[in-house]
Amino acid sequence: MSGVEHATPGMLILLVILIGPVLYYIRRARSNRDMYVRRIAGIDAAEEAIGRSAELGRPVIFSTGLTSVNPILYACLGVLSYVARRSAEFNSRFIVPQFNPEAMAVVEDTVRDAYRDAGKSSAFDPQSIVFLSESQFAFASGYMGIVHREQVATAFLFGYFAAESLILAEAGQQVGAMQVAASVSPEQVPFFICTCDYTLIGEELYAASAYLSREPVQLGSLCAQDTAKLVFFVFIVIGVGIATFNSLQPGMIDLNIIELIRKPWGF
Repeated sequence: MSGVEHATPGMLILLVILIGPVLYYIRRARSNRDMYVRRIAGIDAAEEAIGRSAELGRPVIFSTGLTSVNPILYACLGVLSYVARRSAEFNSRFIVPQFNPEAMAVVEDTVRDAYRDAGKSSAFDPQSIVFLSESQFAFASGYMGIVHREQVATAFLFGYFAAESLILAEAGQQVGAMQVAASVSPEQVPFFICTCDYTLIGEELYAASAYLSREPVQLGSLCAQDTAKLVFFVFIVIGVGIATFNSLQPGMIDLNIIELIRKPWGF
């Protein structure tokens, strides 16, 4: 829609279509009405994975990979908080190796808050938030060392990963850890699928926080986005149908969506 520089009736209608469902679903979530969210197997397995660690008396490790302070990190924080809180409740040691110093500060506060929410503030150990290196493969080597020394029982790999993804996942595989991974990097997903028990693909990472926390704003936004995707899919089908019909019967349907959106006010 290049060239649309000013507010037009079409633009205002488009804004209402996009923003309206978000506000509606957030209000609906806040009213405590039951809202259906498609089950995500990898997130459902989180409880089992943490419980397994408690049974074996071995640590839980959570890595955000090469993630810096960006939307991907914020998407991971909800899952991190949940895993940290449940680990605290089960008295399992919780280790979070870090690549980025700025992200480390945010992660440490999140884990501390999770322990406080679980009523285990005294059990929180700042040394469990471990800075390894800002070098990609030095970080991967440090992660492997922790996994093998501590013989972790459960590994969560959530965030942005690059060529080191297989190294991290293979380390957990070697010690028999149950692994749950989630990445927005399409190139790394196959490696996680091969080496991890459960893998969240693409935007499932962003949905995971709302799925676990049931926080109204996140949950409402998630449901609204799913609805919007369905609406856009219907529009695409209609557009393809019109284009196909026009190719068979030229001039029968004269409809240009872009021109309608750009059409100025009539007064």
